[in-house]
Amino acid sequence: MVSDTVLILAGLIVGLLLQQGVLKLVSRQELLAEVNERSSHVTPTPTMGGSVIVLVVLAFLLYLTPHLGLLTGGLLVATGLVAGIGLWDDIQHLDAKVRFAVHVVGAAVGLWALGVEPGFSAVLLLVGLVWLTNLYNFMDGIDGIAAVQTLTFCVGVQLVTGGVPGWSGDLLWLLSGVTLAFLAYNWPPARIFMGDVGSGFLGLLIGLLVLYLWQLDILPLIGSLILLAGFWFDASYTLCVRMISGQRFTQAHRSHLYQRLATAKGHAWTTSVFLGFSLFWLWPLTLLAQLYPGWQAAALLVAILPLAAGCWYYRAGVNSAG
Repeated sequence: MVSDTVLILAGLIVGLLLQQGVLKLVSRQELLAEVNERSSHVTPTPTMGGSVIVLVVLAFLLYLTPHLGLLTGGLLVATGLVAGIGLWDDIQHLDAKVRFAVHVVGAAVGLWALGVEPGFSAVLLLVGLVWLTNLYNFMDGIDGIAAVQTLTFCVGVQLVTGGVPGWSGDLLWLLSGVTLAFLAYNWPPARIFMGDVGSGFLGLLIGLLVLYLWQLDILPLIGSLILLAGFWFDASYTLCVRMISGQRFTQAHRSHLYQRLATAKGHAWTTSVFLGFSLFWLWPLTLLAQLYPGWQAAALLVAILPLAAGCWYYRAGVNSAG
């Protein structure tokens, strides 16, 4: 396999070159993320920067498919479908039902590629994948945060496990490099946004990698849940509060914990704190879960306690008008 450094540099260099081209193209075509009731930005900003991440990863999966067959071929189709519908939505807004249907199909294809047998557990995994695909989009609401979550997951997995072998390990390093390239343009104040093409793609891809690493006993499911806690807990807590309080939970809003923090402290502060929380809180707890299986549940509980406290204190999900 190619060395880790080469893969990171390849992703970084190719990503930087392509990102500059995409920025020029979308700016020329005026493909902008407009300001709306959900957005945290104040001026229209070029979007679809996540397409670079999509192109690099799909090219890598395409390269692997003649050697690995249905596994990477299925992942290619699954994530490609979600990226495609996200790109379409970025260019011309689509009905949410259409997007959701494609997300379900993409997740189902991904599970098939991983060899998951039909049954109740497969249904639960399907629901989890579709939720992660969508919550990645929900949480991609301020500059840099989705890229930071992707980076801290990919690098965290490699460090905690001592290095993932095979194609999936190579993919994690390549994804780290190209995401870092995107972050160079997306760090606050962002020059370009990820767009639905990137957020949905990353949500499904990371979810499928979580399941694959779990299948091979490389990283327990709870370990991945700890690494991704900043995203799934905030999104899930906020959704539950909105549902319980009788709000239209499908309506766009800005009541996630990270959005409340960004409003109070700014994008750069919030994304930096999210990065520090991942590095100095979630990484050590993931390592604990990896080394001591009997402590996994406790490690997960400790991981989400600060998030739960923050959601409660900043009233995540609560209608600010109420």
